[in-house]
Amino acid sequence: MALTVETSPPPLSRRERRKLETRERILEAAVALFDERGFASTPVASICERADIAQKTFFNYFPSKRHVLREIAQGALAQLLGDIESVRKAPGTTRQRLERFFEQLAARAEQAGPMHRELLTELIHVAHEAGTESEQARKLHEAFGALIRDGVSSGELTGRHEPEALTELVMGAFYVLMFNWAHLEGYPLRRRARAAAQLLGDALAAAPEESSA
Repeated sequence: MALTVETSPPPLSRRERRKLETRERILEAAVALFDERGFASTPVASICERADIAQKTFFNYFPSKRHVLREIAQGALAQLLGDIESVRKAPGTTRQRLERFFEQLAARAEQAGPMHRELLTELIHVAHEAGTESEQARKLHEAFGALIRDGVSSGELTGRHEPEALTELVMGAFYVLMFNWAHLEGYPLRRRARAAAQLLGDALAAAPEESSA
């Protein structure tokens, strides 16, 4: 039997390292400015000034300011997937895990700067656009689905309905909260998130006859 020897990828060239560094500077500058001023109030010229690059250089990396926001949203989506997995692995019941997730979601949104509303909208677009980003939608669905399947397997959540339907119920609550927070001024996110988690806990819980079966 032939042995397979794993080899490390070749080191990046100086040119490749510089390109990555420039891209990171653009993203870091954009995040800082979007947080300070909001997306709409931040011109490309300001991002270039903060990143110390020419505007021509900016457009070599990103076709538009919206594409910068999209890449930031992809990073935020990856963080969201990590948050769901962390909650899933945390001790407690499924109800407590859902409450913890929605509480963290609300706290992070309320503490964020002006960019966060635009970022949430773009995050949902990234997750559900056709094409390569559809993979992100699948990952988000799987992350919530794993949390639900754990609860069904432990007997905490109802088995009267398919786990797929329960997963979509949780995702629906998540999307409604994010959509309302992004588009409604004065939306009481923390209170509604807490209420949503409690409602989901009640709706998904196994009935007494299931628990005693």
